[in-house]
Amino acid sequence: MADAEPAKAKPRPIIRLGLFLISHSFIVSVACCAAGVFALLLLPVLAKNTYISENALMPGSASPMMSNDDVSRARMFVNKVVSFDFKTDSSSIGIQDLVAQHITDLGGEVNFHKFLPQVNKFNPLHFFSSPDQGIAQENYTCSSYGINTVGFIRAPRGDGKEAIVLVTPYNSVKTSMGEALSLGIAYSIFSLLTRVTWLAKDIIWLAADSQHGEYAAVAAWLREYHTPSFDGSGRSLFESNASPTTGRKRPNDFLRAGTMAAALVIKVTDGSEKAERDVLNLYAEASNGQMPNLDLINVVNYLAVNGQRLRVKVEKLGPLLDSWWLRSLAELFHKLGTVARSLNPQWNFGISVAEYIEGTATLASSLYNQALGVPTGPHGVFRDYQVDAITMEISTKRVANYKNRPNELLLQGGRLVEGVIRSVNNLLEKFHQSFFLYLLTSPNKFVSVGVYMIPFALLVAPLPMVAASLFADSTRRISGMETKVASSPDIPAITFRSWRWLHAAKTVFIVHFWGAVVTLLPHFLSLVQDSPPLTNLLSWIILSAFTLLILQAILGSSFSLLHMNRTQGMEWTLLKSVTIAAACTGLCIMSVINFATAELGALMLVPMCLMARPLMLDAKAKTLKSFIRAACNVVLIFLVFPPVAYYLWKGALVGLDNARVGDFWNWVESLWTWNSATYIYMCMVHLPCWVLCVHTLVYPC
Repeated sequence: MADAEPAKAKPRPIIRLGLFLISHSFIVSVACCAAGVFALLLLPVLAKNTYISENALMPGSASPMMSNDDVSRARMFVNKVVSFDFKTDSSSIGIQDLVAQHITDLGGEVNFHKFLPQVNKFNPLHFFSSPDQGIAQENYTCSSYGINTVGFIRAPRGDGKEAIVLVTPYNSVKTSMGEALSLGIAYSIFSLLTRVTWLAKDIIWLAADSQHGEYAAVAAWLREYHTPSFDGSGRSLFESNASPTTGRKRPNDFLRAGTMAAALVIKVTDGSEKAERDVLNLYAEASNGQMPNLDLINVVNYLAVNGQRLRVKVEKLGPLLDSWWLRSLAELFHKLGTVARSLNPQWNFGISVAEYIEGTATLASSLYNQALGVPTGPHGVFRDYQVDAITMEISTKRVANYKNRPNELLLQGGRLVEGVIRSVNNLLEKFHQSFFLYLLTSPNKFVSVGVYMIPFALLVAPLPMVAASLFADSTRRISGMETKVASSPDIPAITFRSWRWLHAAKTVFIVHFWGAVVTLLPHFLSLVQDSPPLTNLLSWIILSAFTLLILQAILGSSFSLLHMNRTQGMEWTLLKSVTIAAACTGLCIMSVINFATAELGALMLVPMCLMARPLMLDAKAKTLKSFIRAACNVVLIFLVFPPVAYYLWKGALVGLDNARVGDFWNWVESLWTWNSATYIYMCMVHLPCWVLCVHTLVYPC
């Protein structure tokens, strides 16, 4: 009796689950994409109230020490600053010397720092370096340099190893009233801190000369602070020890304090006449989606609201506030929350209509600013040195027209900054307890990384399953056709079924290599002086198309076997499979660099890649389903093309009447000027996947 054949071992449950998902990839893809979009719209509902994680901060635990005498001295200082604008001599010299003299009179240390305007040009070799590498150092003796005034207070209870930075940008050529008031707030704080005994961290006051830009002034000083440049004699290249007015040498060299614990950028602007009270606008986004520790925002918000009765705002996406579809969605979520609470009062699932609309507008603005990768203020340069920083912009109502308003503003702003400094002064180490990855829905509500990564995971999850399903289906069909061909006596049985995907992989590689070439083309276009944006944009498009044809001619040899004409119709599935795999890899890598860019990229890239299908197949089918699918593919391809997507987005924000064709080049130029990783993603991930999807649509079948 023959021995019974041994029973085959069943695959593990995880393998069976994977095979089940792959075999039902269409249903899983639709469900995951719908769930991802729904989860993204649900984020304002899931936002949590902010809280202070670091107990040592203790905001508001001490009474403010700033008095009316400090405010009076600050008001006199503001009047002196404003009066320089009406003198006949150069105010770019007088204001800086005035600030330095007042710092010296208070007992602080002071020095000047010269810097040159920043030359914004694209350099592919320095793309991921700091955005202030293009300094025109060859003409640093010219009269166009700016001068920062830097004051220092040595902490009586400190060891000089840590410092807190106050930044007040002002235009030394023409100083406005708001800039003078920001200088006055910093002066009042500086005056107070020279007398206190509880200070444990050094104080640095940077009066940044913003005639060449706020960011450039702060970046130049920070670069010199951390990585000084020296000339042939060993002296700091941009150091200025002489007084700008008298030329008298000061005894100190470029002064430094310890490691920066935090930085506060103080600005004052004129607000709307309809405002009932002063408003504090917070700006936190730095380069490539970096954010300061959430505790710093929480401390500022707590002290502003509870201590100074200021109304705190964060930036919103204005057009969403009047959107009818968003209001309908808010009403739907409100009704769902009401039903949920009726079923179980402990289910805190609900939000008012107005709160959802404002939360969504704020969330969209936070997501967009992080995805753009461009700092929203001079605080952004501090994050390049791993320093937590934030810009506090006080928007007040018609300051110049009210006699007592400047005094009230100086007192409010001074006590707010004093409270923040006292909280940071209590820290024994850097900010680390709270979140660094988050999205704001209001000044006191946030969405943490553990929540907002769910929509991205749901959007990306179908990609590997669909890629595996397409590859398995293509391999199975091609294998069956090759078996029939091999059985024919007229055709030799030569098969390379396991290597057939290399043709699709080679095509994908060529297109992504072309994306790298497209990334570098603006470097050569920027060498042409005084070229209009429209000309640069058209040149970029034409050169990109030309280089794609050249690469295809050089590297794109046809993959041919003796029987390839029998299986050519199946090749598009392999091409789509490898394209989806490349898109998934690019999105996952981008999520590590800038999660917001990956989130918005997935919203556009995933539907396009999943729906791509040759138009000829849909044309041959001649059904309503195939016609709708072909129409959706054409519409998606058109909408997701980067220039079209940009103009549609800008039209939604400011209207198409204000949009010009060359604006896309200006936008791209701003991305590479700030070394935004979004530019790399657009050229090396999004654009190649778009070209491959177009190739799939026009694939001959």
